[in-house]
Amino acid sequence: MSAETKAAANGEGAGRLSSRSRRAHRPKPAIDVLEAAIGHGFADRDLLPLALTHVSKAGGDRVGSYQRLEFLGDRVLGLAVAELLYEAFPQADEGDLSRRLAGLVRRETCASVAEAWEVGPHLNLGPGEVQGGGRRNQTILADVCEAILGAVFLDADYEAAKAIVRAAFRPEQDTAAPRGRDAKSALQEWAMARGLPIPVYEVVERSGPDHAPVFAIAARVSGIEPGLGRGGSKRLAEQEAAQSILDREGIGSSDAAQDGRE
Repeated sequence: MSAETKAAANGEGAGRLSSRSRRAHRPKPAIDVLEAAIGHGFADRDLLPLALTHVSKAGGDRVGSYQRLEFLGDRVLGLAVAELLYEAFPQADEGDLSRRLAGLVRRETCASVAEAWEVGPHLNLGPGEVQGGGRRNQTILADVCEAILGAVFLDADYEAAKAIVRAAFRPEQDTAAPRGRDAKSALQEWAMARGLPIPVYEVVERSGPDHAPVFAIAARVSGIEPGLGRGGSKRLAEQEAAQSILDREGIGSSDAAQDGRE
């Protein structure tokens, strides 16, 4: 009798299998739990489930996934944040407002909002995405955050969506990143301050399925060892690659450009 057969006969593997089975069939939290976290109860009961449906669950049908709502929500978010910033900072110039806007609508911020709403357990994902950690995937979470805002806009109106943006993103707070907090911007300013060519980003590897690719990107600055980054989008991978150089070279993101001019 093999070790596996003995283990099964002795019940040693049963606990592990039943544990996996319980995780695989763990019921999703009620949708009204998510509505309460978002701050909006949907009149159209089809909109929020659609905003939570990844293309892998929609059988490859992009129209049946959250992608159209994400497209809409991206525009709603940008307009709402811009309007709220305009109201909150009457003395800020265009450059300052743009910097604040960029920090609030970036993918990482949207993913953080989705995590605060605890969106992960509610996502409708294909089996591959579930096994690949899709419920914690930052790209998926960011996309769903925007899709939810698009769904709220359609279900109610712009004002309802703006109220959620105000509560979740808090643009009125003076929390804008210092100039250069964005890793790519910091690295570019640092290079330019030293008379170096601007950094170049090169895709060195692409893996994963078409609907959930993973990019490996090298950030190259003349005379410096390249930095490597990975992410579910080229943008995320480029940011990680730039950050790896900043960390390795000891470049302070908030004052990199200033240091280079002294």
